[in-house]
Amino acid sequence: MSKWGYRFLKAVFGPLVRWIWIKEVRGLENIPKEGAVIVASNHMSYFDFFCFMAISPRNIHYLSAEKFLYSRFWRALIKLTGQVVVDRTSKDKSREHQVVLSLLKQRRMFGIFPEGTRSRTGKIQKPFTGVARFALQSRAPVVPVGIAGTYEIMPPSAKFPKFVKRCSINIGKPIYLHDHYRVFDAAARDEKLHAKITHHVMKEVAQLCGQD
Repeated sequence: MSKWGYRFLKAVFGPLVRWIWIKEVRGLENIPKEGAVIVASNHMSYFDFFCFMAISPRNIHYLSAEKFLYSRFWRALIKLTGQVVVDRTSKDKSREHQVVLSLLKQRRMFGIFPEGTRSRTGKIQKPFTGVARFALQSRAPVVPVGIAGTYEIMPPSAKFPKFVKRCSINIGKPIYLHDHYRVFDAAARDEKLHAKITHHVMKEVAQLCGQD
């Protein structure tokens, strides 16, 4: 269902989103045409998902917060596009972790916002290290993405997007972690390594969206 639902929504709403809200897209060629890949981007607005989905040459499966299941609109959208719901209040996230690894094992494209939630200020926040953990365990490259302008299109206080604002999406080159794959057993428990990799990814994301 998600395969056809995704195609339908992208075919219907993709051109509209690109025409009204997207000013510029750079680096589409940096997204691998096939194989497992993790897309990591900053999170300024609910509109980030719509904008990237509209320009992406591949289907993408994002981590989505459990609160969206309480909305009929978001619940239907999550199911139609095959997003992965994560309960942020639960300490045990093993099920969600396995779902993500399963998607990557199927050579799909997975999207994550390392900050975990939308920025309330328009500035990049301190990230969590999940992106490093997924990358190390799946051996998938991480593609950094910087999105600028979606905070102005639909800030946290807004219920609907503004039609006079537009955004830019800059896609960086894939980050490969080959040097760490051979010592995965040790790397899986190395919190300092996770933090180092996450910092590197977010530094690239920040440069792509013009922030520190």
